[in-house]
Amino acid sequence: MLSNFFRAIIIYIFVLLVMRLMGKREIGQLQPFELAISIMIADLASIPMSDVGIPILNGLIPILGLLVMHLIISVLNMKSLKFREIICGKPSILIYRGRIDEKILKKERFTINELEERLRSNNIFNIGDVEYAILETSGQITVIPKAEKRNVVVKDFNLEPEYEGISYDLVIDGVIMKENLRKLGKDEKWLEKQVAKFKIKSKDALVVTIDGEGQFFCQAKERKNKNV
Repeated sequence: MLSNFFRAIIIYIFVLLVMRLMGKREIGQLQPFELAISIMIADLASIPMSDVGIPILNGLIPILGLLVMHLIISVLNMKSLKFREIICGKPSILIYRGRIDEKILKKERFTINELEERLRSNNIFNIGDVEYAILETSGQITVIPKAEKRNVVVKDFNLEPEYEGISYDLVIDGVIMKENLRKLGKDEKWLEKQVAKFKIKSKDALVVTIDGEGQFFCQAKERKNKNV
């Protein structure tokens, strides 16, 4: 029993490292070859984890082999357009200039109901509002609404928005994010002065952030009731 416990931990850490080396993608954005490798890794990991009689290396070595295969395919995928088309396929235009392409719809085995469902997930509730709908190789659908149905943006008013920058976490659960302070060219003394304006100390803050305009957000941790 204890052996199963430790084997599971070792395999979990190994699989986690392999998945990290494979890169950052959401499950819905995996290419077909990435999804296939992910499923095979899960299957291979479960065998030595459940059967103590099987050497743990019998599971780790094939997983390592799949990682190497993944890296090779990824390199070829970046280098060769033809190889990319063979392995990943090409995007398909389901709606072109406001008209549904029935041939492409049948080829991709998409029903009208499925198309409408995907459009709703893109906040499009009327199929007549769509100029283009593109089925990406990952299975996601990119929707371009008709010009009159698009959201208004600042450019429409001939305005030039100011650069906003990004927000930085300065304190998370009482822990100072020193790397972010370094990026801002600030130190902990500066941080304590800023946090003091909210009548707390950094160690008592749940979160402290600063945005590109220098505006702070600070929230203190909830105090535990000592009488409980």
